[in-house]
Amino acid sequence: MADKLIIFDTTLRDGEQSPGASMTRDEKLRIARQLERLKVDVIEAGFAASSNGDFECVQAIARAVKDSTICSLARANDRDIARAAEALKDANRGRIHLFIATSPLHMEKKLRMSPEQVLEQARLSTRFARNLAADIEFSAEDGYRSEIDFLARVCEAVINEGATTINIPDTVGYAIPELYGNFIKTLREKVPNSDKAIWSVHCHNDLGMAVANSLAGVQIGGARQVECTINGLGERAGNCSLEEVVMAVKTRKDYFNLQVDIATEHIVAASRMVSQTTGFVVQPNKAVVGANAFAHASGIHQDGVLKARDTYEIMRAEDVGWSANKIVLGKLSGRNAFKQRLQELGVQLDSEADVNAAFAKFKELADRKSEIFDEDILALVSDESLAHEKERYGFVSLAQHSETGERPQARIVFTVGGQEVQGQAQGNGPVDASFQAIESHVKSGAEMQLYSVNAISGSTDAQGEVTVRLQSNGRVVNGVGADPDIIVASAKAYLSALNKLHSKADKVAAQG
Repeated sequence: MADKLIIFDTTLRDGEQSPGASMTRDEKLRIARQLERLKVDVIEAGFAASSNGDFECVQAIARAVKDSTICSLARANDRDIARAAEALKDANRGRIHLFIATSPLHMEKKLRMSPEQVLEQARLSTRFARNLAADIEFSAEDGYRSEIDFLARVCEAVINEGATTINIPDTVGYAIPELYGNFIKTLREKVPNSDKAIWSVHCHNDLGMAVANSLAGVQIGGARQVECTINGLGERAGNCSLEEVVMAVKTRKDYFNLQVDIATEHIVAASRMVSQTTGFVVQPNKAVVGANAFAHASGIHQDGVLKARDTYEIMRAEDVGWSANKIVLGKLSGRNAFKQRLQELGVQLDSEADVNAAFAKFKELADRKSEIFDEDILALVSDESLAHEKERYGFVSLAQHSETGERPQARIVFTVGGQEVQGQAQGNGPVDASFQAIESHVKSGAEMQLYSVNAISGSTDAQGEVTVRLQSNGRVVNGVGADPDIIVASAKAYLSALNKLHSKADKVAAQG
């Protein structure tokens, strides 16, 4: 009988710590529902104590998602833990995930605590959490760079206090697979009550080995939970990629002999949703979910695949959801067909009024674009979800003129707090002119860090998806806009980023 490997997704918490990847409540809810459809075992919904906004997101996800365990991160103190418990109180299954650093470097420089103080804090915090919830995960931040004998004492103590999962993160991406796997194995051997908890791995990708390290922690170390994110999203170089771990274990079941309950046919939809929501584009050669993951350019490869797919393909594209990427809707499609496609894509809108508004946008797009792809629908719904937010800035219309030898100019009409305003400016190009026209009225003073354009589908009438990253007063945000007119998409993305800057959601950085 194969062991069960628990998939713990932290896209909505650790993934969101990527600069500019912060998401609205509605966006987080939509992704959480897709993760539930994916049959993720544990969804880390956020860090409830970090801000009122994060508390509300965790609470909303705990109420909406029924099939997955919902988890909130908390520092090892009573206030954070109580806040997490409050946010999770309506969950079918809730988990409090508390953490404290255990490496000499972190204890001395960051916490300014002695090892004995850290041990006592870990013990007392776990006891406090166990009185509020039955499912407690303890993470030793920077665990891999900790002294193993001290770490073993901490793990033994928190298991005695009721921790049901023990996570040993490679917080800074320093590990090497064989060494990390043996570290977990040796640690478990040193902890007398190690059999009373599930052991977990959480690896960062700074050296490009997060997936390899996680799998070594499982195969060599005996861990039975992997913490990961969709598309490997995360701060710095990212986290362990959910789709890569899952497909490695499923494809090489002969080696791992582990059961994974993930509904893999929904992986690509989840990948697209996270990418379009955060504006972090998936590289074409990304394993499993990249556009070229199942493409064969070599004549020899093409010939082999046509004769027998398994000559060059170790996975079937349809097994991870690529077969769902079909043209299914057009201008003659009705509301019921549109609503059905939303359900198939894992999109759940809050009310019939929202469905009607999204359908109106769909019909408008269908008049301009003959073939509607799944990516178009996800982009449209993502754009439509903004209507729920009491946003300061909204796009109305744009006119721009550009010709060789003349300085481009743009005139834009947009709303500020519900009132229409107009801006006009020249620029180095039509996009720059559009942004300058917005700034002529807004005067945000924000610094642009990224401007990126991605075609949503492959046709010449494809919608353009634009990501704009702005920085202001230490805050970094992403705005995403989509439209068949790339200049309009750019203006929408810029206004989207300004809306996020305008919202005062503050976050406390945390790392596990």
